[in-house]
Amino acid sequence: MLNNIGLPGLLLIAVVVLVLFGRGKISSLMGEVGKGITAFKKGVKDGSEEIESASATAARDVTPPVEKDKV
Repeated sequence: MLNNIGLPGLLLIAVVVLVLFGRGKISSLMGEVGKGITAFKKGVKDGSEEIESASATAARDVTPPVEKDKV
């Protein structure tokens, strides 16, 4: 159903949204969306760095423990 919208339909939707909400509200909303995307990307980057550092620490410590002399 939505694959037949086309460019004129998208322009009509954009004009209706602009009329309903106004230019100021839309610009502030897009600013908040941009901040959210930036925070999401930062969180994904921090999470992947944390996983990489944990796997590097686990890979570094692969030597077997030294056994004391058996009596």
